[in-house]
Amino acid sequence: MEEEEKGLAAAEVPAVERLLVMVEEIAAICDFRNAYRKQLGNLSRRIKLLAPMFDELKDSRDPIPESTARTLAPLEDALASAKELLRFGSEGSKIFLVLERDKIMKRFQEVTAQLEQALGGVSFDELDISDEVREQVELVHAQFKRAKERIDMPDPELYGDLLSLHNKGTDASADPTILGKLAEKLQLMTIYDLKQESLALHEMVVASGGGDPGANIEKMSMLLKKIKDFMQTQNPEMGTPANSKFLSDGKPKTLVIPDDFRCPISLDLMSDPVIVATGQTYERTCIEKWLASGHDTCPKTQQRLSNVSITPNFVLRSLIAHWCEANGVELPKRPTRPSKPSSACSSSERANIDALLCKLSSPDLEDQRSAAGELRLLAKRNADNRICIAEAGAIPRLVNLLATADPRIQEHAVTALLNLSICEENKANIIASRAVPGIVHVLRNGSMEARENAAATLFSLSIVDENKVMIGASGAIPALVSLLSEGTQRGKKDAATALFNLCIYQGNKGKAVRAGVVPLLMGLLTEPAGGMVDEALAILAILSSHPEGKAALGAAEAVPVLVEVIRSGTPRNRENAAAVLLHLCSGEQQYHYLAMAQDCGVLGPLHELAMNGTDRGKRKAVQLLERMSRFMEQQQETQAQAASLVRTQFEVLAEAEQSEIPTSTALVDL
Repeated sequence: MEEEEKGLAAAEVPAVERLLVMVEEIAAICDFRNAYRKQLGNLSRRIKLLAPMFDELKDSRDPIPESTARTLAPLEDALASAKELLRFGSEGSKIFLVLERDKIMKRFQEVTAQLEQALGGVSFDELDISDEVREQVELVHAQFKRAKERIDMPDPELYGDLLSLHNKGTDASADPTILGKLAEKLQLMTIYDLKQESLALHEMVVASGGGDPGANIEKMSMLLKKIKDFMQTQNPEMGTPANSKFLSDGKPKTLVIPDDFRCPISLDLMSDPVIVATGQTYERTCIEKWLASGHDTCPKTQQRLSNVSITPNFVLRSLIAHWCEANGVELPKRPTRPSKPSSACSSSERANIDALLCKLSSPDLEDQRSAAGELRLLAKRNADNRICIAEAGAIPRLVNLLATADPRIQEHAVTALLNLSICEENKANIIASRAVPGIVHVLRNGSMEARENAAATLFSLSIVDENKVMIGASGAIPALVSLLSEGTQRGKKDAATALFNLCIYQGNKGKAVRAGVVPLLMGLLTEPAGGMVDEALAILAILSSHPEGKAALGAAEAVPVLVEVIRSGTPRNRENAAAVLLHLCSGEQQYHYLAMAQDCGVLGPLHELAMNGTDRGKRKAVQLLERMSRFMEQQQETQAQAASLVRTQFEVLAEAEQSEIPTSTALVDL
């Protein structure tokens, strides 16, 4: 029996390795410069998140049961299909991909369904993988399930323009404006791009064997020639990508950078936007210089900063990248960080850091306390210090100090980790050092300042999506809810910010609800003087999409409070209150909540929000008004039916009374 098990394990290791290699090969396919960039990028990103599962299976000492191994086989087939699609999306003809939109989207749906089905058939209970990795894979499975149910079509205008030009024939003249738009959207702006497209079409001709598809591809080649001729008239040298759009007369037009994309300090397009404690966003280098010069206020609002931590604004960075791509603008280069400690700080500074690390390992508590405190301040000072401290090996030593019984050392250690986590490169090192359990320990048991900084550290780490799963599984959410309940004003804000970020992941929403966060948030809504209304509504807007969140909101009698916020709150709070109410009015008890909202006089505030709210607030208000209108129509129909039924009953009774008169008379005569 032992020999059979060993043989089975030996047979299955190559299969797991094949899966891991396939994911790595898919991760290497990254040049999606065509109309399907978003769809291909999403598919690639989701598949890459499966790598930790295969890593753990590869390193596991336990053999995979034969029945479980069989459930992995369909996943290998699905990954092979995805790899083929991604490779074609990266190397295939951009013109062909757009013109064959329906076939390509059908293939997307088939591959997505195949991956979803394959993941759904895996017996995770039988696999030797951690809870964090399992939750991450289940998150990917849920994403594939949602993607399978919707079709995200590419740019319809691009498809229409290209199809129109394709159908005109080879001799028809083309509008230069259309050709300019096509060249830009297809990213056929340089001689290299045009040559690659020509090679891709040539490969398709060879693959078709000269049959009917070849004739179709010939028309695509003529279309490519028109684009090439146009680009050569615009730029005879054709050496580098063009960064400007074309007007109808062929001249470039000056692009206006949206104000939100400019740094308030430098007024330049941001390449590395970061958020400060007031919620304002700045270019990283600009705000770091501001803080390094001794300022403790927000440059734009002049508010005093509660802390000097900065957080990458990934959402805005992504929007800027999309805007640059859409407008043919080269994305500003992010400043590169030095890779060697010697280039980040001087030899004397490095020697000082090394000496502090030695003191961290000293048995003397006073040495530990002073060293941790000094590292905390150094990490707060500037980005170069954060890199040097991390590269010197401080992170594992600071993590070890999180369990100390000395409250001051513990506070210094967690705050130093918070300051180090500001540097994106350090986040992975902190997670790899298994810091999360120690941070959660401080969050539960530390001094109030230590708990506040532990919450802020968890927020900083949770910016990376994969970390949300791990932090949620660590028991952090109940501890954050406790801090939200009993912390100082700053502590409550740190806890709320971390909870908001963690609850973006669906699996953490139920944990937060079960930890009792909804009644607590409702209490904060009814205390405007507490200054937590914004945070409370933002979290409720996320939790209200979860079934347990809806149930908890109903139990907390949230509707009257939400209606009052829609009536008199700030624009952002009115928007979030409408979002929460819309979720409540979309479930099984929607008529109950619609009736409550009607009784609370929601119609007037909703009409006003639909006219004067934020864009999102207007959409939510319109959706609620539509639901309310249907509900009121049903009410009227029900009332009309009830009135009709009452009239019918009266008529029946009246007829019965008339028919009973003779009978009564006869009885009297007897």
